[in-house]
Amino acid sequence: MSAPGGKDDDARRGPPPASGYLRQLQRLGESGLFSPVQWRRRVLFWSGAVVVGLAAIGMATAADWLFGVFQSVVRHNRYWPFLVTPAAFALLSWLTQGALKATRGSGIPQAMAALEVEDEGFRRSLLSLRVAVGKMALTLAALLGGASVGREGPTVHVGAGLLYTLGRRFGFADTVAAGRFILAGAAAGLAAAFNTPLAGVVFAIEEMSGAFEHRMSGILLTAVIIAGVVSLGILGNYAYFGRFDISLPLGRAWLAVLATGIVCGLAGGLFARLILPHDRGLRGVVGRLRARQPVLFAAACGLALVLLSQLTRTGLYGTGYEQAKEILAGHSDTVQAFGALKFLGNIASYWAGIPGGIFSPALAVGAGLGANIGALLPGTDHSAVVLLAMAAYLSGVTQAPLTATVISMELTANQQMVLPIMATCLLARAVSTLLCRKPVYHALADRLVEGYRHELALREAREHAQEAPAPMVEDPATPRVDGAPEPPR
Repeated sequence: MSAPGGKDDDARRGPPPASGYLRQLQRLGESGLFSPVQWRRRVLFWSGAVVVGLAAIGMATAADWLFGVFQSVVRHNRYWPFLVTPAAFALLSWLTQGALKATRGSGIPQAMAALEVEDEGFRRSLLSLRVAVGKMALTLAALLGGASVGREGPTVHVGAGLLYTLGRRFGFADTVAAGRFILAGAAAGLAAAFNTPLAGVVFAIEEMSGAFEHRMSGILLTAVIIAGVVSLGILGNYAYFGRFDISLPLGRAWLAVLATGIVCGLAGGLFARLILPHDRGLRGVVGRLRARQPVLFAAACGLALVLLSQLTRTGLYGTGYEQAKEILAGHSDTVQAFGALKFLGNIASYWAGIPGGIFSPALAVGAGLGANIGALLPGTDHSAVVLLAMAAYLSGVTQAPLTATVISMELTANQQMVLPIMATCLLARAVSTLLCRKPVYHALADRLVEGYRHELALREAREHAQEAPAPMVEDPATPRVDGAPEPPR
């Protein structure tokens, strides 16, 4: 007999088990840090963020050039827009009647609705590559036609669509993974559009995501950072409105916080209320007119924008970026009523149902209102009042005070105004709810979701009756006329 522990005992025990080192390597391979699946997802996020950044830069460059073409037409003859703008509005309305219906409006509600509803058919109808490309092209066409719209909301829509499409193309088609791609694409789109990376993160948390996953934070941050780096590398380290060294000392100057918060908050709430569809009152009349004759109604909205522009020296066309920058700098030649007129121009453009955002035009309205409020507050820094009013009006429209605060800070590269801006945005948000109880993007997204559920119920009924299913997408800005209940405000 062999001694215990000899070769015969080893033979009876069989081959030795896997070593501890192999087990550790196996555990490392299964961990998130070294998992091939996780790394494939990270590479897709990073690659997608680069694509979103490039798309945002391309869209911004094209938007500036095309709107410059329109401005040259206006400078040649200020009456040319009477022909160009209504025709552009009518054409865009006609083009968005069919497969490109999801390109209408800002685009942020579409991204939010797609994030909420975990149905691939619904998400594809809102965020497919065709919709993303169409959104970009039609928004640029709207600026070429002089519409009072912005490109930032559409860039959010495009960013969400591009990352969603990329994720599905490379195998991340399950609903949870697709939602992460949508969220990261939307945040990267806003960050690259304004060159405001922090605002992109805050926007994703405050507006886009009701339940922000802890493990999602790193992926979201890297997507926003990469999109911002792409923008930074191509366009340089710039502030959207330039760098302003302004402050608001404690004391009587803080009356500006109260004034801008109340006035601009009410104005922002009124704008949000007017663009939300309703079955009764003025909004009901507008919705029914557009439902019956959408192309003619859009042309009438374009004509209204041109008529309002005749009351100004600089016009109400486009994003309003140049006018807002001049007002903020304190040497603008716009009329005193620019803020109110731009407000009406934005309403006309949104009611037309054409593609285009409301971020930049909202900042222009706030700048105009700030100039009026600043005239009533002698001794207070003019630029400080205007900046507060811009932030307050944006907060009143979106009811997203953190996003409005961070955007206003990053747009002017100013940190000295953090506390007054934050106080103003919180006040404006509270005042805005007196006129519009629900944030405008959430309300419009809810209409899309309600429309989806309504059409789903109809489709199920048709399937029982052996009828063809109906389209999945409803225009969020047009009230239903079939007697279906309206979502709560």
